[in-house]
Amino acid sequence: MLTDFSIITQLTISGALMGLVYTLIAYGFQLTYATSRSINFGQGELVMLSAFFSLSLIDRGLPFAVVVLGGLLFGTALGLVVERTAVRLALEQKNEGWILLTVIFGLLGFSVAENIYGRDDRPFPTPISADAISIFNISITPLEISIALGVLTIMGIIELLKRRTLLGKAFAAVSADRDAAELMGISATRIIMLSYGLSGMVAAMAGMLVAPITTVGPTMAAALILKAFAVAVVAGLNSGMGIILTGLFLGALESLASFYIGSGWREAPGLILLILALALRPNGIFGHAVARKV
Repeated sequence: MLTDFSIITQLTISGALMGLVYTLIAYGFQLTYATSRSINFGQGELVMLSAFFSLSLIDRGLPFAVVVLGGLLFGTALGLVVERTAVRLALEQKNEGWILLTVIFGLLGFSVAENIYGRDDRPFPTPISADAISIFNISITPLEISIALGVLTIMGIIELLKRRTLLGKAFAAVSADRDAAELMGISATRIIMLSYGLSGMVAAMAGMLVAPITTVGPTMAAALILKAFAVAVVAGLNSGMGIILTGLFLGALESLASFYIGSGWREAPGLILLILALALRPNGIFGHAVARKV
């Protein structure tokens, strides 16, 4: 019985830490949805392209701190490009064209990656050790710990920015009522642009955190993005703490399902949760309905 309990604990912790990657990508969805009621369906390609760019910096022999900073700036720039080329015009015309345009942007990013870097997966060197250490009889690697630290750090910094600065108050104002915010002199266009830049930055962080574990390739984010979307929908697109809890839960559930049912069923929990959420709780478990004025 003790052995079974130890296995369950090990699988739960390892899976939950991986689930934090889903949380970070889902957080990027939340950032853009809050200000514009739109999301980037090419977010997975931002994760992948940022990981490839960071790998290119590593290949040039740059210090890892510079690689991380460069990757974050590159991801931010990609987010801004998506907002300017695929989202802004559609929002100004008050239509849903951003859905198709962000999908097209993602397909373009995938094609660019294949043509520049090739189709083969490549390892992502990191100074962080992959050797397991034992904590209370639970094996955990520094790489897994770095995921938790990286996710919580970048989310914490962005939340402090949103809650403690004038720019953050403008962000909240646009999230609450875009038209009213513009009447108060706040540029909703710039705030939406900011949200997409931040979304690109967290995508880049997700790519750099997961790349040492999964390797870097054009398809590296294909499964991640579906799970992240499931986390965002199940938790609710307006609940920050909700996506953390949902990401931890989904990651742990996937790990347990893979071990006890079979690796072929690893993707099933996320899909089942997504279906149940859409059918029974469209606003998410932790979300709330938004009242619309008519």
